[in-house]
Amino acid sequence: MMAQIQQEDKINLNAKKFVMWIFIFTSFMLFAAFTSGFIVYSGGSGHGLSVILPSSFRYSTLVLIASSVTLFFASRAAKRLEFEKQQMLLWITIGLGISFLLLQVYGWYILAYKMQIYLVDPNATRSFVYVMTFAHLLHVIGGLIWLISALKGSINRIPQVKNLYRMEMTSIFWHFLDIIWIYLYVFLLLNQ
Repeated sequence: MMAQIQQEDKINLNAKKFVMWIFIFTSFMLFAAFTSGFIVYSGGSGHGLSVILPSSFRYSTLVLIASSVTLFFASRAAKRLEFEKQQMLLWITIGLGISFLLLQVYGWYILAYKMQIYLVDPNATRSFVYVMTFAHLLHVIGGLIWLISALKGSINRIPQVKNLYRMEMTSIFWHFLDIIWIYLYVFLLLNQ
């Protein structure tokens, strides 16, 4: 009976993983559309970004990379049944994710109040910076929810199959966010 329940759970979890990949693909297409719109607008009208990106964006990139590393080690700890280590690394990853959010908001502060670049700007390439970073920030909030769910599952000692599933889903999404941010940051750096 128990083996049948675990088999049903595994089948159900695979379907949910497929939905996650569809969401990741659609998110990728969203960011591809943003960057394509940026290229078309800046190339067609001769408007360049003409902005030096705030240094907080660089620091937030390093923070996000560090969070992917800690999440990798948290997943490894989960596979080894080292729950305390998994929980500690998840807490660190959550802290780094929140630090990323704060650095992004500080970057917007620098753009708006120090550089006088606003969301509504005659040069729409500058508006794209806000739109792309805000869309990514919304995805990061979703990733933080996944991280909190994985941490809660580890603390509550849910069955190992579900614990590993949560860690895998969280890792897939969080690493995707990392890749998207690096892509956006490099794209904006090359166009500043």
